[in-house]
Amino acid sequence: MNLESSTCKDFEISLRFRRSLEERIDRLERDAAADERMLCELNHVDHIRRHRRLVAVQRAEALRIRLFLDRTQSRLPRPLNAL
Repeated sequence: MNLESSTCKDFEISLRFRRSLEERIDRLERDAAADERMLCELNHVDHIRRHRRLVAVQRAEALRIRLFLDRTQSRLPRPLNAL
């Protein structure tokens, strides 16, 4: 893996899209925490296993989006043209 290419900004995204992704990360992490707290209420072994997998997938998706955002830079809004 080329370290130089991994540190440069590969993508340019709008501020609105960045905020949308950050909100998604927050929701995923909040849901994972809530689902993890719910584990103590579950009784069936398979249900517990599936629920733990759900928590792991939520956290992995949040991490994946964070890594994507680390490789992006925000596009500046277009200047307004006076009429």
